[in-house]
Amino acid sequence: MSGTEKSKAHAEQAKGKAKEAVGRAVGNERMTAEGEAEQAKGHARHAKEDVKDAFRR
Repeated sequence: MSGTEKSKAHAEQAKGKAKEAVGRAVGNERMTAEGEAEQAKGHARHAKEDVKDAFRR
């Protein structure tokens, strides 16, 4: 299952990075902040799965 969750985390990070880039390009600070937040959420999800994997071994 963690592979699926890690995939979701990577997708969330990519989506956040794209949103942040578009926000910067158009000068929309709110969109930039939302993109950064999505990236952080993706990083946290990925870290959680890494911890779960460490305890499985």
